Parts: sequence; C-alpha cells; structure tokens
Amino acid sequence: MARIAVIGAGTGAMAAAARLAVAGEKVTVYERSASYGGSVGRHEHEGFVFDTGPGLLHLPAVQRDLFVKTGKESLEQCVSLTQVDPASRHLFADGTAVSLPNASRAGVAAALDGALGAGAGARWSDFMDRARDAWDRSRRPLLEEPLRPDHRVLGRDPYPAVRQRRLLRPARQAGTVAEIGAWELADPRLAALLDGYALAHGLDPRTAPASAALLPYMEQTFGSWYVEGGMRELARAVYERCVARRVTFVFGAEVVRVVEKDGRAAGVELADGEVAEADRVVLGVRPRPGLVSGQVWGADDVAVRAGAAGRFTVLLSLRGGREADAVHRAVVHGADGAAEQEAVFGGRVAAHPTVTVLRPDDPATRPDAEHEAVTLTATTAPQGPVDWRDPEVRRRFADVLVERAAAAVPGLRERILHTEVRTPAETEAETGAEGGAVPPPALAGAAGAYLHPGNLTRLPGLYLAGGWAHPGGGLAHAGMSGTLVAGLVVEGDGFRGSR
Repeated sequence: MARIAVIGAGTGAMAAAARLAVAGEKVTVYERSASYGGSVGRHEHEGFVFDTGPGLLHLPAVQRDLFVKTGKESLEQCVSLTQVDPASRHLFADGTAVSLPNASRAGVAAALDGALGAGAGARWSDFMDRARDAWDRSRRPLLEEPLRPDHRVLGRDPYPAVRQRRLLRPARQAGTVAEIGAWELADPRLAALLDGYALAHGLDPRTAPASAALLPYMEQTFGSWYVEGGMRELARAVYERCVARRVTFVFGAEVVRVVEKDGRAAGVELADGEVAEADRVVLGVRPRPGLVSGQVWGADDVAVRAGAAGRFTVLLSLRGGREADAVHRAVVHGADGAAEQEAVFGGRVAAHPTVTVLRPDDPATRPDAEHEAVTLTATTAPQGPVDWRDPEVRRRFADVLVERAAAAVPGLRERILHTEVRTPAETEAETGAEGGAVPPPALAGAAGAYLHPGNLTRLPGLYLAGGWAHPGGGLAHAGMSGTLVAGLVVEGDGFRGSR
C-alpha cells in the first residue's frame, strides 16, 4: 500500500484524499490549524452561526460526484441542500432593483425587462447565449482535464464577442468584462450586474478576460444552492467521508518543507522537525517560498498568481425576525464601479463598495425566530497594501458596509446586537495565504494570465490540489482539482480526465 501525504485540509485537498483512499492508497492529511475546511469556516456567538467563507454552492454536480465515487451515501444523504429562489436581488445606484429567479433563463430575462425596461432581458439573454458558447468551447480543457502541456492554447479567449462596426473608426470587439458591459450590454445596470460576478470572484472587471462570462452562466444555468446549517456542514460531510475511508488527519501540524530524495518528493518536514516519509505528496495549500524546490516549475509553466484580492466580512447578530419577503442573497451595487475597482485592485479602501448581503432562512443559524444572522461581504485589497489589523481601518470600513447594506435590510443598524469583523488579515493568519488573498477561478484568454499552476508538477511525486492549483478557486473548482489529482496519481501522468 502506497503512502501519500496531503498538505492542508481544505475541501479540494480532502476531495483528493477521499478519492485516493478509495483507490487503495494510505493517505495522511497534515493541517496547520486545529480543524478541517480551509476557507470554509464557521463563527458562532451566543446562538448565532455564520459561514466565514463561501455562503452558497454552485455546480453541485462536483460534490455529488465526489460522494458517489467514495461511498454508498449520496451528497443529499449527508447534507440538506435547498435551492435559493430568488437566486439574488440586485439594488442599483439609481434606485432600481431586480430579483433574479434561480436557474431560469426565461425568468431572468422577464425580470430584467420588468425592472430595467424593455430590451434589457433580450440583451442579457443574447450575452448568455455567447457565454454558453464560451462554456462549450472551454469547459473540458479548462475545468475537467489536467492542465495540458500545451496550455497556451487556453490563452485564446473562447468568448465570441460581438464585432461592432463604427463609422470612420475601426470595428471593435470586447476583450474584457468591462468592455462587454459597456459595448454589448449597453446599460450601466446590466454592466454593474456583470461586474458584480467578476468582483465576487476576486477579479478586476477592467482586466478580466471576456471568458469570465462563464461565471454568471454557470450560476444562472446550474443554480444557487444553500447547505442547511451553513456551508461548514459540507466541509464536515467531506471530512467525515475521508475518515470513513480511513484517511488519517493530523491537526496542528504545519508543514515547512516538502522532502526530496533522489529527485522526487519523498515526504514532508513539520515545524517541530519531524519528517514523515511518503511515496507521493499532494500540496493542497498556496505554494510559498521554501516549501518546495525552485525546480518545480519551469520557464514555460504557469506561475503562481500574485495580487489576488481579499474578502472583508461583517457578521451581524440582529434582534428581530427576518421579514417574510426577505431574500437569501442581495447585492448592493456601488455608484462608481470604476472607482471601486481602482481602489480594490490599486491597494486602497473603496469608498462605496459593492456589498453582498446573505440572510439565510435557517433556524440553525439563529437562537430563535425573533433573531437573525446576517453576513455582509465586500471584495477588498489584501493585507499589506491595506493594514487590516488597524482597528480604526477595520471599524470605518465595517461601518461603510453596514450603511450600504441597510438598503437591503430594513432598520439594520438599530437591530444590531453584536458585530464580528473578519478581514484579509484573519484569512492570512488562519489559512496561510499571503495577504489573505482568495484564489479566483481559472479563466481562458488573456494569453494564459488567468490560469493556475497545473496539478502535475515537474518534481516527480508532487501534485497540486485546491484553489491555488488548476482549475482555480471556488468550491466547485477546488473539488475538480481533487478529482484531477486523484486521477493523475491512480492512472498516471497520461490521465486526461473522466469521460
């Protein structure tokens, strides 16, 4: 029986561990913190329960496949999944608002026409048709296969941008998210809607390739799902599946170095000096200097992406019950998207950030029906460019989020019983990710600038899984990385994905 050491207990790494254990491998997971889940955390306070990472699940087929392939109990037998409907409510700077139904293209078009005026739904639907084409062209090589040696083929953008002729000027085609909004959607509110999807994934709409159209396409096609009890319940279910498959977990064990012997990965060295030998090593955390050899990536390989954004989160314990017409997720869009993007990706604090408000109708998240747990989130600059450890900086920005979220939650400020603030500084401390950055999903286009390092490295026996590896961040993408790593280990370097 082979021995495999997995570094980190995030959901992508655990997905790899469970699949490898089912294949007969002896797997040990080394996690620097006291628990599993990575960024999928939980905060509890006097009967209130909050997710500290992602709050909704998209593309649940990835998790369903994991549970089908690793045991008898299905995903739905291990957690309770409910579709969120409406999927989201959007409040724009001009005062208009629209609620978008879950996984209904026709319903979304009708809602946009009713709220933004005739023609808005058709423009969005036409855009989604082009996004579907981009999905069909890139889905398998981008998401379902290990990163190809000729990965530069993914440097071409699969989004079929509209060629627009102009009088006395050259024709133009959108190459970025912002250009799609300005040139194809032709409505500042639709542009803000699209920008919001990019921002939520830590992407700058001004530079993110047009292929980021896949993000709203996936959500509006496959739906938004909530795990009852919070997303931490999904992490718990994956952890318990690993334990049932005899995966060993060692918590409080920080790996400081991947041990190499005879030109291949041969184990891990822990902070206390202990060396655990292994036949293979799966790196499920963001690679950092000194952890692995400098020979792991060559000049033609995808580099570890730098400069990703962070998340600023405010957890609010509220008095008073949730009103009957409240929605699970509301997005309060900023008045000046360009200024917000300049601040976030220029290393400053945004004055008017886009704020996502999560209000789950879940008794498990509150003491009783006379209280409510609400989470506010904004994409921000990481720790470093902004000092999120500064109490005054934290307080001021938390106040900004509360003020803006009041548009979605009646009487918000007066209802607050307790406030908990989490910033990129906390993310960095808990996950080890530099600056508390959150990995974005991989995207085709932009000459490959939005790809992540491949799951197979140049050091034999070393593999990469999780959000900082191909195909990138997010629960679905990280889960896919675990699938790809398991396939490479079990079937060899020639593995090209399940069919």
